[in-house]
Amino acid sequence: MFDASLRPYINPPLSWLAGGCIALGLTANGLTIIGFVFGVFCAVFVANGFFIAALICLMFNRLCDGLDGAVARRTGSSDFGGYLDIVCDFIFYAMLPFAFMIFAAENALAAGFLMLSFVGTGSSFLAYAILEAKTPEILTKKTNAPAVQKKSFFYLGGLTEGAETIAVFVLMLIFPGWFTIFAWIFGSLCILTTGWRIHAAFSDFNKA
Repeated sequence: MFDASLRPYINPPLSWLAGGCIALGLTANGLTIIGFVFGVFCAVFVANGFFIAALICLMFNRLCDGLDGAVARRTGSSDFGGYLDIVCDFIFYAMLPFAFMIFAAENALAAGFLMLSFVGTGSSFLAYAILEAKTPEILTKKTNAPAVQKKSFFYLGGLTEGAETIAVFVLMLIFPGWFTIFAWIFGSLCILTTGWRIHAAFSDFNKA
């Protein structure tokens, strides 16, 4: 919901940092992998109850996730880079609730519901991108088309995008005792987002 409005504030510092990464010889795909490793450590720390360490790893994971795109825009993006980025992101999004499930058995039901809701948002997101690629004229109807064209594929919005997901993850790590409440609320919002995306796909592609 807030991703597009945050980009004008986030992209300039990321672009500046990207210059340093390029000078150090870091590639976009390399940053994606480094970020994913931080994500794995984040989950491991959560599973063992080290939430401050997990929060630090989360911040580095998200920094690398922003930097890989900034580096790609300066050095040239690739289809595989976009593929690798989204795969690593979606795996990480599932790892964190799974780690909370390992940390405390009473988190299991809420964690399972959250992961189920992520399947809905992820599949509706990617399926729309596939259909949009087959019918590019749909893109011209979107008001944010110029920003979208800088991505590897179309990013369909909703109530729960990347910024909202990370904000909730941060809250979970700061207040781990409230994990189940956050998971049920955010998972419900993800279900609503999935429903909205299905409606958007029906509106855009049913007569395309």
